[in-house]
Amino acid sequence: MGWKAAEKLIRHWKVLRGDNVMIIRGKDKGETGIIKRVIRSQNRIIVEGKNLVKKHIKQGPGHEGGIFTVEAPLHASNVQVLDPVTGKPCKVGVKYLEDGTKVRVSRGIGASGSIIPRPEILKLRTTPRPTVAGPKDTPMDLVLEKTYDPKSGKGMPDL
Repeated sequence: MGWKAAEKLIRHWKVLRGDNVMIIRGKDKGETGIIKRVIRSQNRIIVEGKNLVKKHIKQGPGHEGGIFTVEAPLHASNVQVLDPVTGKPCKVGVKYLEDGTKVRVSRGIGASGSIIPRPEILKLRTTPRPTVAGPKDTPMDLVLEKTYDPKSGKGMPDL
């Protein structure tokens, strides 16, 4: 990606994986769906079951070839989040509540101004956490072990 393309990346994303959106431009205009994947490096999103295209895949050692129907990415500007109260597409704004929590709210003409909840799917991890052998904290007996002698200025001999 060149520096010009990187300059135009969306810095503050308003749509999240799991959001209910309406497609406002393209061949699936007016249809609604749930965001399956967000590709931030390309400003694109994939909506479940929408923008379907035929893809020719060559046969390989681990898979069979053929013509498959797959979901193609849409540009992020071609979708709008649905207002949870009215069910119409709206813009998304950010608001801070009295207790200091940051929430998304619906904005625009005909929007209710209600809070758009974070999708539950975001609480699930897509990639598993790496497993580390053993505990992460240092045991107390190793912490209290004396390894330096201040009188001689040398390290203690290994036993």
